[in-house]
Amino acid sequence: MSVCKVLAFDFGASSGRAMLIAYDGKTLDLQEMHRFSNDPVMIGDNFYWDVLRLFHEIKTGILKTVNAGHKDIMAIGFDTWGVDFGLFDENGRLLGNPYHYRDTRKDGMLEQLDKEVGKKYVFDRTGIEFAFFNTVLQLMALRGDPALKAAKHLLFMPDIFNYFLTGEMKNEYTEASTSQLLDARSKTWDYELMERLDIPSHIFKEIVHPGTIVGYLTDALCEELGCPKIPVIAVGSHDTASAVASVPVAEDYPYAFISSGTWALMGTELEEPEITDASYTYSFTNEGSICGKIQFMKNIMGLWIVQECRRQWEREGKSFSFSDLEQAARKAAPHRSFINPDDPSFAPPGNMPRRIREFCEKTGQPVPETEGEIIRCAMESLALKCRMVSDALEDVQGKKLEAIHMLGGGIKDTMLCEFVACATKKKVAAGPVEATATGNALIQLMALDKIGNLAEARAIVRDSFPITYYEPKNQEEWDAAYATFKKYVTL
Repeated sequence: MSVCKVLAFDFGASSGRAMLIAYDGKTLDLQEMHRFSNDPVMIGDNFYWDVLRLFHEIKTGILKTVNAGHKDIMAIGFDTWGVDFGLFDENGRLLGNPYHYRDTRKDGMLEQLDKEVGKKYVFDRTGIEFAFFNTVLQLMALRGDPALKAAKHLLFMPDIFNYFLTGEMKNEYTEASTSQLLDARSKTWDYELMERLDIPSHIFKEIVHPGTIVGYLTDALCEELGCPKIPVIAVGSHDTASAVASVPVAEDYPYAFISSGTWALMGTELEEPEITDASYTYSFTNEGSICGKIQFMKNIMGLWIVQECRRQWEREGKSFSFSDLEQAARKAAPHRSFINPDDPSFAPPGNMPRRIREFCEKTGQPVPETEGEIIRCAMESLALKCRMVSDALEDVQGKKLEAIHMLGGGIKDTMLCEFVACATKKKVAAGPVEATATGNALIQLMALDKIGNLAEARAIVRDSFPITYYEPKNQEEWDAAYATFKKYVTL
């Protein structure tokens, strides 16, 4: 077959990029065409995404690709983080920049939701765990806001970009599932829940599934960018769904995935949602995935903690690369003190080293002082939290996990991969690094009938990218560390 090229836009919380993926019928070749920062803006007391600037970067990414001689790209797809959205009026005009999920306006809304309808009622319908940033809480905080009253349409972040390019308004399934307003079983909007929470149901759009052509570039954009009417395909628009599409499993066996980056998303794939008392107790979530599957998983605070430590030290005039921090951590004493990575104190941006010290002091542990001790504490704690989630997955499903597949940029931190293997006592297969962009492209290629199915797509991943394996070591030491960790941390 001739080479098929698609353009995958992958947005993270701090940066985005346009990746050109070429498929020759056997393997994938990835080329970064444009990279840009994603800089949220604080205005007064509120935190926003600069969505118009991001759309400018999208156009720049397409223009760079076309000018590099790739006018033959066959499709474009977008993936972003979950939960955040924009509101539009009856004329399709944006009513304001989308709020950032770390904005504080929804503080207290979880308690209000529990009071109004009950958390268990919501979980039994949506299968989604309760997180401080969920769309349902953001919308509850907007009740009475003039923007919500004027809104005729709600689009999630990848839906916004699809709309800006094509003029078509749709809600993609995997992204919609993060809202905690979707019926997990029927995969349709839960209008009854919306009514009980006084959230306007008319603003939600038709749900489309990964692999659907949303529309084509508008004539105006084609003229501006000098390109043909390229189709825009709904991929696993929630970045975790695209990442999971690239898990390079060769057979059906019990495994867990960890999509590792700013967040660590750990779970497994199911054919149907697991909505039980046990999954509610453990706070697992049932998010939409590709090919009709469910991602049964937990959100774990990932390398955000390390990233924020580095940013704080930069503010103090200390310049460290991530490699510098890893080397310092390797020299620090092991298993000395632990934190709960998901403690609310670690969620906001700010002085993370101080918060780590405060957690350790408050819990009566040795207080880490040096940069190496702080990073070692954070990394060991993250690995041990993965052990806790692994144990819970096995308990809920009643079967042992045979391996863990780690994906994404976080696997470039080899110490983290080693620690996860040791902490969980599982073999870890790490790769691919560019998991999300790869999965984004695979779904586009399936929609274009260039790849037959998910098994074929994953075989292509195995043939295209290196996989690094890590074996568990020092089991007695890590078991003892886990016993100590559980004194301070629960699910």
